[in-house]
Amino acid sequence: MVSPPPIIDIEASGFGAQSYPIEVGAVNADGERFCRLIRPFPHWQHWDDSAQALHGISRCHLQENGNDARDVCLALNDFLGSQQAYSDGWVVDHPWLIKLYSCAGVAMSFRLSALEYVLSAIQMENWRATRQRIQQGYQEERHRASVDAEIIQQTFVHSAAR
Repeated sequence: MVSPPPIIDIEASGFGAQSYPIEVGAVNADGERFCRLIRPFPHWQHWDDSAQALHGISRCHLQENGNDARDVCLALNDFLGSQQAYSDGWVVDHPWLIKLYSCAGVAMSFRLSALEYVLSAIQMENWRATRQRIQQGYQEERHRASVDAEIIQQTFVHSAAR
């Protein structure tokens, strides 16, 4: 069986350049999950209702239940340490992490790379069908960052085994 890499997934306020991270989820190689809502900074104003429809997190909920961004960054650093983590949406997740860490005034202890860098040809070929099969087992779960990270990690493992 293929050893799974640490995975990060981020939910955001929208889909464009003005968007910002509202939730970060991660899963370690041993399957342990990390998930935190992020209370937006006052200058983070962009909000896209279609993004909210996807992740189901309202701005009001973030204001009431979100964690201080600095605390989120420190906790994620503690969770991942100096590991290399991966994202299947690196092109958006990486800029959102940079925005989060920069605004919080915290240095990232880990590195984030595109998951495609570690996928074999067999995994790429099997990815879509394997992910659909894995997602069926999570239908009762909410669309949240840590659940998505676990689905991505399980797809990585099972796409290599086909």
